[in-house]
Amino acid sequence: MTIAQSIIGMADLSSFSFQRNPVLLVENFWSPDERQFFREKMKQAPWKSLSDLPYVQKDFPNSGNWAKAEIGPQEGQRFLSRLQLPCIRDHVESFPNIIFNYYSYSAGDCLLTHDDTDQGRFVEGRRAPKRRIAVVTYFHEEWQPDWGGELIIYERRADRAGGPINLMPTHCIEPRPGSLVMFTVPRFHRVCRVDPTAGEHRRLSIAGWFMTEHS
Repeated sequence: MTIAQSIIGMADLSSFSFQRNPVLLVENFWSPDERQFFREKMKQAPWKSLSDLPYVQKDFPNSGNWAKAEIGPQEGQRFLSRLQLPCIRDHVESFPNIIFNYYSYSAGDCLLTHDDTDQGRFVEGRRAPKRRIAVVTYFHEEWQPDWGGELIIYERRADRAGGPINLMPTHCIEPRPGSLVMFTVPRFHRVCRVDPTAGEHRRLSIAGWFMTEHS
């Protein structure tokens, strides 16, 4: 699998299927005006740093101190209205559970390798809903290749008896402004550390999952 095989034009979104390709990349999914709208909302959001989230920090040690904020109702509705895509409805029969948040990564921040299946917490004695499709999409104004912050997606090789998980990278996706990435869960992935050359620039994204209840 190559990145080129996963890049889909806007005109081809209606025919994309996660059954045929588990990773979707759409460049320029968001217009400049839409990106500006979400950046303004991010400025108004109440942010929490990783150091303020002990359960998350336990799952992701040595990951810098990236920040997270909840999406308000207005921007959440606008965000989801743009994700009414046939590929999501075809892969997830119904998704009563949807969680998306704002994220901000600055120099030194990263996210360690994980597959989105073991970070769920019990809520009121019940296991968290099952994550089916992961979404990450970018809203910063500018991003240069030297600044890091790439999303790396892996494929799992056949396990070796008694050995560590054996992963092979299949995608290295630059966080280009306005691009949209979706992939099926479980799937190992990580976010590369943002380089000091990024200066004061922040990797701004919305990320989360379409989920269903555990059976």
